[in-house]
Amino acid sequence: MSIICDTHLHSCFSGDSDAPIEAMIQSAVDKGLKEICFTEHQDFDFIYQEGEPNDLFEVNTDQYLYDLIQAKEKFAGKIDVSFGIELGIQDHIARKLAVYSKNHDFDFIIASNHLCNHKDPYLTSFFEGRPEKEGYHEYFQYEAACIKAFRNFDSFGHLDYVLRYGPNKNAEFTMSEYGDDIDVILKLLIDNEKALEVNSSGLSPKYGLGQPHPNIEILKRYKELGGELITIGSDAHTPDRIAGDYDKVEAILKELGYKYYAVYMQRMPEMFTL
Repeated sequence: MSIICDTHLHSCFSGDSDAPIEAMIQSAVDKGLKEICFTEHQDFDFIYQEGEPNDLFEVNTDQYLYDLIQAKEKFAGKIDVSFGIELGIQDHIARKLAVYSKNHDFDFIIASNHLCNHKDPYLTSFFEGRPEKEGYHEYFQYEAACIKAFRNFDSFGHLDYVLRYGPNKNAEFTMSEYGDDIDVILKLLIDNEKALEVNSSGLSPKYGLGQPHPNIEILKRYKELGGELITIGSDAHTPDRIAGDYDKVEAILKELGYKYYAVYMQRMPEMFTL
């Protein structure tokens, strides 16, 4: 396998993971990876359900960095460990995101849309009372609006995240239906020299999509539009999922004609051969 880096990882500093940082790093070492980047969740103004802490997806950045540095030193010489963040972007908090991202020396910033117009696609209420495709169109159009509002990021994460939670998931997804929306997003990324993340979690049994995020048709279209800059991450929240399904991701990317992937250090990409 030629992919030796995982640049989308979560530990116990993210509200949806219990994994110690050192356990995640040890798993990466055991799997033969050379570089990893932790990208803990930072989702300001998230929508919480009753009983959930109102800061569940807001990381204590200073403590996270301190523990990461300690672990990084422990594994020195075995693997390179980078300091990243996954920002949950929303257009109405663009200024807050800008201030936060500039106040920390991240190696890598992923921008993701976990919410859409103050609604959560994870909840069934997002799709209730309307056709599935209406929810998908709204989500993709909102992604474009968020990218226009906030651009201090390096890679755009799991572009078709919404497909995880639709009534039919990705069974009825077609580029003929959603291509106009998606082209806007892809062109914004290309024009602003932002990477597109290839996220292997869609291939996991948990989501059952049988495709990475974004799916093959979107990856094909990105290439057709001239997009070359990609990052690769597993979105692992547990040690066993680090580099999950990377063999399948590698085969897909090579079949589509991709030759390189990027790993960011100090916000600058280094290119690796697939």
